[in-house]
Amino acid sequence: MPHFLDIAATPPADLRAMLDQAAAMKAARAGRPRGAPDDAQPLAGRIVALIFEKPSTRTRVSFDVGVRQMGGQTLVLTGSEMQLGQGESVADTARVLSRYVDLIMIRTFAPATLRELAAHASVPVINGLTDASHPCQIMADLQTVEERLGPLAGRRAVWLGDGNNVCASWIEAAAAFGFAFTFAGPEALEPDPEVVAAARAAGAEIAIEHDPARAVAGADVLITDSWLSMHDDRNARDRRHNLLAPYQVNAALLAAAPDAAVLHCLPAHRGEEITDAAMDGPQSAVFDAAENRLHAQKAVMRWCLGV
Repeated sequence: MPHFLDIAATPPADLRAMLDQAAAMKAARAGRPRGAPDDAQPLAGRIVALIFEKPSTRTRVSFDVGVRQMGGQTLVLTGSEMQLGQGESVADTARVLSRYVDLIMIRTFAPATLRELAAHASVPVINGLTDASHPCQIMADLQTVEERLGPLAGRRAVWLGDGNNVCASWIEAAAAFGFAFTFAGPEALEPDPEVVAAARAAGAEIAIEHDPARAVAGADVLITDSWLSMHDDRNARDRRHNLLAPYQVNAALLAAAPDAAVLHCLPAHRGEEITDAAMDGPQSAVFDAAENRLHAQKAVMRWCLGV
């Protein structure tokens, strides 16, 4: 079953094919209204379940619009509307949904929920985000980098901030696409050492650096994310701000990497992890990447369904 669960769990050749298809589908839509159908309707007659245990803007809208453009229909479900893992086991939910729909996307907390859903579903499952990874975001980011800079191989991407789930998927992508990756953040918030070790074992060049100025010098891509989880209490927020303040993406860091593209998976807390000037300046590719969630995810869905 061609589930899309993580970058590292997907063959690099298939990832490459998805990026190429995403670029082709985006080009084919140039100048067309958002609601206009794609020329090809590969999801005609298909139903895609979109499950949200975590709130979402970009994931919800981009998947919904993408399915519609390709001729399919969506069924949007939230945690409050389901008994996922509560009144009913995740395994049984997977078995039932597989009788109704052709594809399942889930945005959830625990990676174990995603894995259990995929293990028992008889239709493909897509990871829309877990606490451990965010592969759909990274596919959109990689498409954006290629649009801006050309081939990924040999580039150097620098992550600034917390070694979180998005960072983990970037590390996996470095192994799949042959670019170097540097984590720049406080020691207390370094990425999962198992993710780093696996990427290095796969041949990736992964560096850990605590000096932000040294990390970004000459970089091709600068990436950041929110410093805070929506569930952090006030004390946790204050501690994280103190730890992460030196890693803000701002004019000083951009001056050390004047040709770098700037990425942020959104939502952004302007004035915290990134300044207005960095978000809105000429180096920013933030909103291009947000748009590319639509195109990259359409390619992911087509790969999952083999259409």
